[in-house]
Amino acid sequence: MEVIDAILLGIIQGLTEFLPVSSSGHLELGKALLGDDSLPEESLLFTVVLHFATALSTIVVFRKDILEIIQGLIKFRWNEETRFIANIALSMLPAVVVGLFFEKELEQLFGGQILLVGLMLIVTALLLFLADRAKNTGKKVSYLDAFVIGVSQAIAILPGISRSGATISTSVLLGNDKTKAARFSFLMVIPLIFGKIAKDLLGGELSFEGGQTLPLAIGFAAAFFSGLIACTWMIQLVKKSKLTYFAIYCFVVGILAAVIAWTSL
Repeated sequence: MEVIDAILLGIIQGLTEFLPVSSSGHLELGKALLGDDSLPEESLLFTVVLHFATALSTIVVFRKDILEIIQGLIKFRWNEETRFIANIALSMLPAVVVGLFFEKELEQLFGGQILLVGLMLIVTALLLFLADRAKNTGKKVSYLDAFVIGVSQAIAILPGISRSGATISTSVLLGNDKTKAARFSFLMVIPLIFGKIAKDLLGGELSFEGGQTLPLAIGFAAAFFSGLIACTWMIQLVKKSKLTYFAIYCFVVGILAAVIAWTSL
Protein backbone atom coordinates (compact mmCIF):
# COMPACT_ATOMS: atom_id res chain seq x y z
CA MET A 1 0.00 0.00 0.00
CA GLU A 2 1.31 3.43 -0.97
CA VAL A 3 1.76 6.16 1.65
CA ILE A 4 -0.75 8.49 -0.03
CA ASP A 5 -3.30 5.67 -0.06
CA ALA A 6 -2.73 5.11 3.68
CA ILE A 7 -3.29 8.83 4.36
CA LEU A 8 -6.50 8.93 2.36
CA LEU A 9 -7.86 5.75 3.95
CA GLY A 10 -6.86 7.02 7.40
CA ILE A 11 -8.78 10.26 6.88
CA ILE A 12 -11.76 8.31 5.55
CA GLN A 13 -11.70 6.11 8.67
CA GLY A 14 -11.30 9.02 11.08
CA LEU A 15 -14.18 10.97 9.59
CA THR A 16 -16.57 8.10 8.93
CA GLU A 17 -16.04 6.28 12.23
CA PHE A 18 -17.95 9.08 13.96
CA LEU A 19 -20.00 10.57 11.14
CA PRO A 20 -22.92 8.19 10.48
CA VAL A 21 -21.89 7.04 7.02
CA SER A 22 -20.15 3.68 7.80
CA SER A 23 -16.39 3.67 8.21
CA SER A 24 -16.06 0.02 7.16
CA GLY A 25 -18.19 0.60 4.08
CA HIS A 26 -16.19 3.65 3.02
CA LEU A 27 -12.90 1.84 3.66
CA GLU A 28 -14.01 -0.95 1.32
CA LEU A 29 -15.12 1.58 -1.30
CA GLY A 30 -11.87 3.50 -0.84
CA LYS A 31 -9.75 0.38 -1.25
CA ALA A 32 -11.66 -0.57 -4.39
CA LEU A 33 -11.23 2.91 -5.92
CA LEU A 34 -7.53 3.02 -5.01
CA GLY A 35 -6.99 -0.44 -6.43
CA ASP A 36 -5.91 -2.02 -3.14
CA ASP A 37 -5.22 -5.69 -3.94
CA SER A 38 -4.02 -6.76 -0.51
CA LEU A 39 -5.08 -10.10 0.89
CA PRO A 40 -8.16 -10.16 3.18
CA GLU A 41 -5.91 -10.75 6.24
CA GLU A 42 -3.65 -7.78 5.38
CA SER A 43 -6.66 -5.60 4.62
CA LEU A 44 -8.13 -6.58 7.98
CA LEU A 45 -4.89 -5.60 9.76
CA PHE A 46 -5.02 -2.11 8.25
CA THR A 47 -8.69 -1.80 9.20
CA VAL A 48 -7.96 -2.87 12.79
CA VAL A 49 -5.11 -0.34 13.11
CA LEU A 50 -7.34 2.48 11.88
CA HIS A 51 -10.11 1.49 14.29
CA PHE A 52 -7.54 1.49 17.09
CA ALA A 53 -6.60 5.07 16.13
CA THR A 54 -10.20 6.26 16.27
CA ALA A 55 -10.70 4.49 19.60
CA LEU A 56 -7.83 6.54 21.00
CA SER A 57 -9.35 9.74 19.61
CA THR A 58 -12.61 8.83 21.38
CA ILE A 59 -10.71 8.47 24.65
CA VAL A 60 -9.18 11.93 24.16
CA VAL A 61 -12.53 13.60 23.43
CA PHE A 62 -14.32 11.85 26.33
CA ARG A 63 -11.35 11.82 28.73
CA LYS A 64 -13.32 13.58 31.50
CA ASP A 65 -16.23 11.14 31.20
CA ILE A 66 -13.85 8.17 31.21
CA LEU A 67 -12.01 9.50 34.25
CA GLU A 68 -15.33 9.85 36.12
CA ILE A 69 -16.26 6.29 35.17
CA ILE A 70 -12.91 4.98 36.42
CA GLN A 71 -13.25 6.91 39.67
CA GLY A 72 -16.75 5.52 40.17
CA LEU A 73 -15.45 2.01 39.58
CA ILE A 74 -12.63 2.49 42.09
CA LYS A 75 -15.09 3.64 44.76
CA PHE A 76 -16.99 0.40 44.13
CA ARG A 77 -20.36 1.92 44.94
CA TRP A 78 -23.53 1.61 42.89
CA ASN A 79 -23.82 5.06 41.40
CA GLU A 80 -24.27 6.73 38.02
CA GLU A 81 -20.80 5.70 36.85
CA THR A 82 -21.10 2.03 37.80
CA ARG A 83 -24.58 1.93 36.25
CA PHE A 84 -23.07 3.28 33.05
CA ILE A 85 -20.40 0.55 33.14
CA ALA A 86 -23.12 -2.09 33.53
CA ASN A 87 -24.88 -0.68 30.46
CA ILE A 88 -21.64 -0.79 28.49
CA ALA A 89 -21.13 -4.44 29.49
CA LEU A 90 -24.66 -5.33 28.37
CA SER A 91 -24.20 -3.55 25.06
CA MET A 92 -21.03 -5.53 24.35
CA LEU A 93 -22.64 -8.99 24.62
CA PRO A 94 -24.24 -9.22 21.12
CA ALA A 95 -21.09 -8.07 19.30
CA VAL A 96 -18.90 -10.40 21.36
CA VAL A 97 -21.11 -13.38 20.47
CA VAL A 98 -21.09 -12.48 16.77
CA GLY A 99 -17.34 -11.87 16.80
CA LEU A 100 -16.54 -15.17 18.52
CA PHE A 101 -18.78 -17.46 16.48
CA PHE A 102 -18.82 -15.80 13.05
CA GLU A 103 -15.34 -14.27 12.79
CA LYS A 104 -14.23 -16.16 9.67
CA GLU A 105 -17.47 -15.43 7.86
CA LEU A 106 -17.18 -11.73 8.74
CA GLU A 107 -13.62 -11.50 7.40
CA GLN A 108 -14.86 -12.57 3.97
CA LEU A 109 -17.21 -9.58 3.89
CA PHE A 110 -14.24 -7.21 3.89
CA GLY A 111 -12.83 -8.21 0.52
CA GLY A 112 -14.40 -5.75 -1.91
CA GLN A 113 -18.07 -6.71 -1.46
CA ILE A 114 -19.23 -3.46 -3.05
CA LEU A 115 -22.81 -4.57 -3.72
CA LEU A 116 -23.25 -5.49 -0.06
CA VAL A 117 -21.77 -2.14 1.00
CA GLY A 118 -24.16 -0.26 -1.26
CA LEU A 119 -27.24 -2.06 0.03
CA MET A 120 -26.21 -1.61 3.66
CA LEU A 121 -25.58 2.12 3.13
CA ILE A 122 -29.19 2.41 1.98
CA VAL A 123 -30.27 0.70 5.22
CA THR A 124 -28.13 3.20 7.16
CA ALA A 125 -29.82 6.07 5.31
CA LEU A 126 -33.25 4.81 6.39
CA LEU A 127 -32.18 4.56 10.05
CA LEU A 128 -30.78 8.09 10.05
CA PHE A 129 -33.89 9.50 8.39
CA LEU A 130 -36.14 7.96 11.04
CA ALA A 131 -33.89 8.99 13.97
CA ASP A 132 -33.70 12.62 12.89
CA ARG A 133 -37.47 12.89 13.28
CA ALA A 134 -37.55 11.56 16.83
CA LYS A 135 -38.22 14.06 19.60
CA ASN A 136 -35.41 14.93 21.98
CA THR A 137 -35.96 13.83 25.58
CA GLY A 138 -34.16 13.68 28.89
CA LYS A 139 -34.41 9.89 29.14
CA LYS A 140 -31.31 7.93 30.12
CA VAL A 141 -30.24 4.65 28.56
CA SER A 142 -31.85 1.75 30.46
CA TYR A 143 -30.46 -1.79 30.78
CA LEU A 144 -32.85 -3.10 28.14
CA ASP A 145 -32.01 -0.16 25.88
CA ALA A 146 -28.31 -0.94 26.27
CA PHE A 147 -28.79 -4.53 25.13
CA VAL A 148 -30.94 -3.52 22.14
CA ILE A 149 -28.38 -0.89 21.15
CA GLY A 150 -25.76 -3.63 21.46
CA VAL A 151 -27.71 -5.75 18.98
CA SER A 152 -27.64 -2.86 16.50
CA GLN A 153 -23.89 -2.55 17.09
CA ALA A 154 -23.45 -6.25 16.29
CA ILE A 155 -25.42 -5.83 13.05
CA ALA A 156 -23.27 -2.81 12.20
CA ILE A 157 -20.25 -5.11 11.88
CA LEU A 158 -21.52 -5.52 8.30
CA PRO A 159 -19.64 -3.14 5.96
CA GLY A 160 -22.00 -0.35 4.96
CA ILE A 161 -24.00 -0.24 8.19
CA SER A 162 -22.74 2.76 10.15
CA ARG A 163 -21.93 1.73 13.71
CA SER A 164 -22.45 5.22 15.11
CA GLY A 165 -25.47 5.74 12.88
CA ALA A 166 -27.06 2.43 13.88
CA THR A 167 -26.41 2.75 17.62
CA ILE A 168 -27.35 6.43 17.90
CA SER A 169 -30.46 5.92 15.75
CA THR A 170 -31.52 2.88 17.78
CA SER A 171 -31.01 4.75 21.04
CA VAL A 172 -32.94 7.80 19.86
CA LEU A 173 -35.78 5.67 18.46
CA LEU A 174 -36.00 4.00 21.88
CA GLY A 175 -36.73 7.46 23.28
CA ASN A 176 -33.35 8.32 24.75
CA ASP A 177 -31.90 11.82 24.92
CA LYS A 178 -29.87 12.58 21.78
CA THR A 179 -26.79 13.85 23.59
CA LYS A 180 -26.77 10.85 25.92
CA ALA A 181 -27.29 8.58 22.92
CA ALA A 182 -24.22 9.99 21.16
CA ARG A 183 -22.09 9.73 24.31
CA PHE A 184 -23.13 6.14 24.92
CA SER A 185 -22.59 5.20 21.27
CA PHE A 186 -19.03 6.48 21.18
CA LEU A 187 -17.99 5.06 24.55
CA MET A 188 -19.56 1.61 24.13
CA VAL A 189 -17.27 0.65 21.26
CA ILE A 190 -13.96 1.32 23.05
CA PRO A 191 -13.81 -1.96 25.04
CA LEU A 192 -14.76 -3.96 21.94
CA ILE A 193 -12.02 -2.44 19.81
CA PHE A 194 -9.30 -3.01 22.40
CA GLY A 195 -10.63 -6.50 23.10
CA LYS A 196 -10.60 -7.36 19.36
CA ILE A 197 -7.05 -6.08 18.94
CA ALA A 198 -5.84 -8.03 21.97
CA LYS A 199 -7.52 -11.21 20.71
CA ASP A 200 -6.01 -10.88 17.23
CA LEU A 201 -2.53 -10.12 18.57
CA LEU A 202 -2.55 -13.02 21.02
CA GLY A 203 -4.15 -15.41 18.54
CA GLY A 204 -1.82 -14.55 15.66
CA GLU A 205 -4.77 -13.72 13.40
CA LEU A 206 -3.18 -10.64 11.82
CA SER A 207 -0.74 -10.88 8.93
CA PHE A 208 2.13 -8.36 9.07
CA GLU A 209 5.13 -7.65 6.87
CA GLY A 210 7.97 -5.18 7.47
CA GLY A 211 7.03 -3.09 4.44
CA GLN A 212 3.67 -2.29 6.01
CA THR A 213 5.11 -0.32 8.92
CA LEU A 214 5.15 3.14 7.31
CA PRO A 215 1.68 2.94 5.71
CA LEU A 216 0.22 1.61 8.97
CA ALA A 217 1.84 4.39 11.03
CA ILE A 218 0.76 7.16 8.67
CA GLY A 219 -2.73 5.72 8.34
CA PHE A 220 -2.95 5.56 12.13
CA ALA A 221 -1.97 9.24 12.50
CA ALA A 222 -4.39 10.37 9.79
CA ALA A 223 -7.26 8.42 11.38
CA PHE A 224 -6.47 9.70 14.89
CA PHE A 225 -6.40 13.41 14.08
CA SER A 226 -9.36 13.36 11.68
CA GLY A 227 -11.23 11.31 14.29
CA LEU A 228 -10.73 14.02 16.91
CA ILE A 229 -12.41 16.55 14.62
CA ALA A 230 -15.24 14.27 13.52
CA CYS A 231 -16.11 13.05 17.03
CA THR A 232 -16.52 16.59 18.37
CA TRP A 233 -18.49 17.64 15.30
CA MET A 234 -20.82 14.65 15.42
CA ILE A 235 -21.92 15.37 18.99
CA GLN A 236 -23.11 18.82 17.90
CA LEU A 237 -24.83 17.44 14.79
CA VAL A 238 -26.86 14.92 16.81
CA LYS A 239 -27.97 17.69 19.21
CA LYS A 240 -29.15 19.85 16.32
CA SER A 241 -30.92 17.00 14.46
CA LYS A 242 -28.82 17.28 11.32
CA LEU A 243 -28.72 13.57 10.49
CA THR A 244 -30.99 13.86 7.44
CA TYR A 245 -28.11 15.28 5.41
CA PHE A 246 -26.09 12.14 6.13
CA ALA A 247 -29.12 10.00 5.30
CA ILE A 248 -29.26 11.58 1.84
CA TYR A 249 -25.50 11.12 1.40
CA CYS A 250 -25.65 7.43 2.42
CA PHE A 251 -28.59 6.82 0.09
CA VAL A 252 -26.86 8.41 -2.92
CA VAL A 253 -23.52 6.66 -2.30
CA GLY A 254 -25.32 3.38 -1.61
CA ILE A 255 -27.24 3.56 -4.89
CA LEU A 256 -24.07 4.42 -6.84
CA ALA A 257 -22.09 1.59 -5.21
CA ALA A 258 -24.87 -0.91 -5.87
CA VAL A 259 -25.22 0.15 -9.51
CA ILE A 260 -21.46 0.01 -10.13
CA ALA A 261 -21.20 -3.40 -8.47
CA TRP A 262 -24.22 -4.73 -10.35
CA THR A 263 -22.97 -3.57 -13.76
CA SER A 264 -19.54 -5.10 -13.14
CA LEU A 265 -20.95 -8.57 -12.42
